Amino acid sequence: MSFAEATSAAREILTGLHDVMASRTHAQAKLNSVVEIIGEALDSEVCSIYLLREGVLELYATRGLNQSAVHVTKLAMGEGLVGVIADTGRILNLDEATSHPEFAYKPETGEEMYHSFAGVPIVHRERPVGVLAVQHADPRPYDDVEIEALQTVAMVLAELIANAELIDDSGIDPDAHRETGALMLTGQKLVMGMGEGVAVFHQPRVRIEHTVADDTEAERQRVYAAFRKMREQIDDMTKQAEFGAGEHQDVLETYKMFAYDEGWSRRINAAIDSGLTAEAAIERVQQRTRSRMREIDDPLLAERMHDLEDLANRLIRIVSGQLGTAAQIGLRKDSILIARNLGPAELLEYDRRRLKGVVLEEGSLTAHVIIVARAMGVPVLGRVKDIRRQVSEGDELLLDVGEGTLYVRPSTTMEQAFEGKLASSQKKRAEFAKLRDAEPVTLDGHRMTLMCNAGLREDIETVNVAGADGIGLFRTEFQFLVSATLPRREAQQKLYKDVIEAAGDKPVTFRTLDIGGDKTVAYLRNDIGEEENPAMGWRALRLSLDREGLMKVQARALIEAAAGRELRVMFPMVSEPWEFDEARALFEAQRVWLEDHHHRLPSEIYYGCMLEVPALAEALDILLPHLDFLSIGTNDLTQFLFAADRADPRIADRYDWLSPAILRFLRRIAIQCAEAEVPVTVCGEMGGRAIEAMALMGLGIERLSITPAAVGAIKAMIRSVDLSLLREQMKEWLAYPPHDMRTALLDYAEQRGVAIN
Repeated sequence: MSFAEATSAAREILTGLHDVMASRTHAQAKLNSVVEIIGEALDSEVCSIYLLREGVLELYATRGLNQSAVHVTKLAMGEGLVGVIADTGRILNLDEATSHPEFAYKPETGEEMYHSFAGVPIVHRERPVGVLAVQHADPRPYDDVEIEALQTVAMVLAELIANAELIDDSGIDPDAHRETGALMLTGQKLVMGMGEGVAVFHQPRVRIEHTVADDTEAERQRVYAAFRKMREQIDDMTKQAEFGAGEHQDVLETYKMFAYDEGWSRRINAAIDSGLTAEAAIERVQQRTRSRMREIDDPLLAERMHDLEDLANRLIRIVSGQLGTAAQIGLRKDSILIARNLGPAELLEYDRRRLKGVVLEEGSLTAHVIIVARAMGVPVLGRVKDIRRQVSEGDELLLDVGEGTLYVRPSTTMEQAFEGKLASSQKKRAEFAKLRDAEPVTLDGHRMTLMCNAGLREDIETVNVAGADGIGLFRTEFQFLVSATLPRREAQQKLYKDVIEAAGDKPVTFRTLDIGGDKTVAYLRNDIGEEENPAMGWRALRLSLDREGLMKVQARALIEAAAGRELRVMFPMVSEPWEFDEARALFEAQRVWLEDHHHRLPSEIYYGCMLEVPALAEALDILLPHLDFLSIGTNDLTQFLFAADRADPRIADRYDWLSPAILRFLRRIAIQCAEAEVPVTVCGEMGGRAIEAMALMGLGIERLSITPAAVGAIKAMIRSVDLSLLREQMKEWLAYPPHDMRTALLDYAEQRGVAIN
């Protein structure tokens, strides 16, 4: 079926449904007419409607199956193909229904002669309330345009069955089984911090009252007007963002690009052509976006789809004239924002004096809104299941992202514990702030070096506030992750120059591009392709060496940005010495080219690499003579040593950083680097935790690069430890490991008054 034929079929169906909805016949007769209209328009031998009643999907009307099965055939949620669709909210399109592992045969229906099957959920107020299914004797998948026609019809069906009072409200009402007592919910730590306030729902649900258009052209003009207003809002928001230039500004520019996307506008117009109202057309395209989001594995591409849904929410509120977001209404008291997901522009609309935290039902570390939230200093907890069902507007909430918890309607005990922790945290921060200008020197006079990890322009200021010695790891890939297209050399150079100037006389170590693995970019997706094990695949330096043009551009940008200054360059994911040699030679070739063309050069370029791949440790004697410095990336190194994916929650915490295997490995590297007089730094989460950092010092590590928020605590620990005694004790422990190294270290710290906070 062609697009034109599908649009015509959808229009024909909607016209028929409009007549059915206007008729005075009872609900069952209306549904019987509906399946005939749909089946005939799509030339489908079977068309069936299943409705959710008391938690069970009941066959309510059918064309093609045995009529005796109506109100007899019932499926539990998740049972059979229909049950899977209702349970997951996903579409199924099969050329052979019996091949699906969840296929369930119901003999009373007489469906054994039909091979192909397609089904879409009937959704009312964001929850599946039924399923619309078609079947055909020929084993063929339905065309995409036919599926879209089915989805359009399903939307109108939702209105019809709601008006006919056939929706089982007890099964779908978000407030029906809402908790009323105190409870604790858990989620993913996205932006650290604590906050307390009342629950505020970001987006009151826009109710679409009418789905079938009376005047197609009038609906089109309503959408055009809404688009104009929405684009004006986005333009104003981009200009008024308070914290100036930065990666979050790049996010807003990408977001703005979607607002002007003509493809999105055309899809909405096509939905209007099929006979839908403006509101229903936007919602129809939004449902398609949600469906695609469920199928996307690429986190960056999925985030772009979230941005598009954010814009659709904005557009539908404008076109309907209904109540806006909580930001537009205004926060009246300290608030914790609740949302399924949130766009970066929407977050910027909130009053930061009142916004104390955000809790998302979805969300991810790579989400655009997280970059903006970090710049705003707003704590965010993500992946909190069913949050909107368990929290009511106005509920008291306590958010502790450090613990990954949200306390809802807290008991007195919960409040006291939270307030105590908050007060303690504020007191510690005040104490750590006093150490800003203090040197990280041990009790026996050893000067440690404390650096910070960064990736945004704004991080540089936090480095200065924390009193760190510089930036031991600047993640250049952040600029690539938030950009819709490959960043031009001029944009890269400007970022690097801004960072160097903001750091002043403090050193900055730039890590070259580390994308691939869990950090994918859409514009290189075709090059990278599908990988069974992305963490060990074509990523980081491997990708850069194969895509020389990519690395040459970054090399020139870094060299020119550091004109007259010191430049420190670090290559990630080096597995063998030749990879470092090739990367350095590439940089040197760019330096020579710039020198030949009379460009101003850095006063000195220092080259180092990251040790994340265990194999490199066996070739350090070959590599060290060529290195100016070495950095150990404990996050990747640990997962490779233990063959444990750190993104898998089932095993992410299974293996301890204080395992003798890890500590012995790191001790070997520290000794080799000391003998070769090559500075070695640990840059990873391990160095940002006090007890782990103490262990690293005992191994001979004297340089740490950590998150700015951890500098105060680590500096306090350093200033309370006797390093000579600690190193002697670590030698003994590594030779004869205690049963529990962590407990042994904690006992040691307590006995000797080491500040472990």
